[in-house]
Amino acid sequence: MGEATHRREGLISKLKLAVPWGHIAARAWGSHQAAPVLCLHGWLDNANSFDRLIPLLPKDFYYVAMDFGGHGLSSHYSPGFPYYHQNFVSEVRRVAAALKWNRFSILGHSFGGTVGGMFSCIFPEMVDKLVLLDSSPLALDTNEVDNLLTCKRRAIEHVLQVEASRKPAQAVSPEEMLQGFLKNNSHVGEACGKHLLQRGTTQGATGVWLNRDQRITWPEHCFDFVSRELFVHYIKNLQAHVLLIKATEGYYALRRENDGNREPMMFVSSSLKSVLKERFQYVEVPGNHYIHMNQPQQVAGIISSFLQNKEGTPAPL
Repeated sequence: MGEATHRREGLISKLKLAVPWGHIAARAWGSHQAAPVLCLHGWLDNANSFDRLIPLLPKDFYYVAMDFGGHGLSSHYSPGFPYYHQNFVSEVRRVAAALKWNRFSILGHSFGGTVGGMFSCIFPEMVDKLVLLDSSPLALDTNEVDNLLTCKRRAIEHVLQVEASRKPAQAVSPEEMLQGFLKNNSHVGEACGKHLLQRGTTQGATGVWLNRDQRITWPEHCFDFVSRELFVHYIKNLQAHVLLIKATEGYYALRRENDGNREPMMFVSSSLKSVLKERFQYVEVPGNHYIHMNQPQQVAGIISSFLQNKEGTPAPL
């Protein structure tokens, strides 16, 4: 693992962590001597996702928000190397190694929660606390096992298809980029959309273009889906205390067409409760999928109590 380079700008420092295909970019808040918290952004987002929330959290932690490979300012994967869920889980391990962390907490939004959750199941001794923001620790397939092989097949075919039809990134005006972004992300307000695009785009002479790798499009081509049986089996390995914050107007299913079905999320929370007992806390808050950006004050207090609680038992809200 290559060295980590730090550049400090006021209270926030910029990190660049060497990996075999280039680098992983990150932003950090606080003293690197403090207890570490790794912040993992959602699908197609970037480290700016946490800019409004982290200043409201306790100052006695070291928060590092990374850009996943192919997102934000991190390097794209090498040609022919697909973006599979397991690779993102592996990036978390690489970042921990570069920062010399043996044990840390994870704060994951959406897709970042499923990466952090899978990491916490595979490396249970490394994770102290896991905060899931409108997320689940694993991607549950609501149609059970029948879909799993079909998903794997589609993912492979999708990679080949994208490689065969690669077009150069199109430069558009900043306004056009923002409108397109907001159209695809109805839960992101204009101010938050601008903020994500600040790190997610590059300005050129003819306009702006997206930094992210064009090979990353549909989450279902990348997610590592598990059946209910595997879900329960995996979470038995967790050693972390887990806080799941559910936004009432957020997402309830990875595939948007299933979003009206609340049952999978009930299965997730009841399974975590029965397996982890007092190590699990479930809180519902009013707001949409991007509540941590749109209304960070709605979740900051709950997260702060959870992180600061030494025993890890649910703090009174």
